[in-house]
Amino acid sequence: MKKIEFYIERSADACNAVAAVAVVAMTFVIMCDVVMRFFRIALPGAYDMVSLLGAVVAAFALTSTSIQRGHIAVDFVHAKVPQRYRPLLDMFNELAGSVFFALLAWQCLAYAAALKTAGEVSLTIKIPIHPFVTGIGLNCALLSVYLLLQLARAARGGLRR
Repeated sequence: MKKIEFYIERSADACNAVAAVAVVAMTFVIMCDVVMRFFRIALPGAYDMVSLLGAVVAAFALTSTSIQRGHIAVDFVHAKVPQRYRPLLDMFNELAGSVFFALLAWQCLAYAAALKTAGEVSLTIKIPIHPFVTGIGLNCALLSVYLLLQLARAARGGLRR
């Protein structure tokens, strides 16, 4: 299980690097668009590029953020549960999250296949959309597997990071 976790963490780091590059690219596109508009020139496809890059940023940072426990947590329910039942609540959350992201991955990959078959592209610059939806699906699958591993660790009584 440690080896699988190692590979998931390395994959999450690589995906997080892709998300970081996408943030830089988004910033560059927005900056170019703003500067060009000062000269009354529009950057064709800026909206398409920023939209697709935004999807990359959100999806590719998911697993790394979960590994670092960087998501916002609302713990008012957690605080109301007696201490001895909190691990069960955590396990339920990991199971629910894993199932949710597995279903999301499945639907994203099915949707990406439909987009590819239909030849769906962005409106102005005609970038194929299916690779972006595939990336979202694969990252959701990676997060689902990570949450399953965390569930298994919690079930065996291991400590979370």
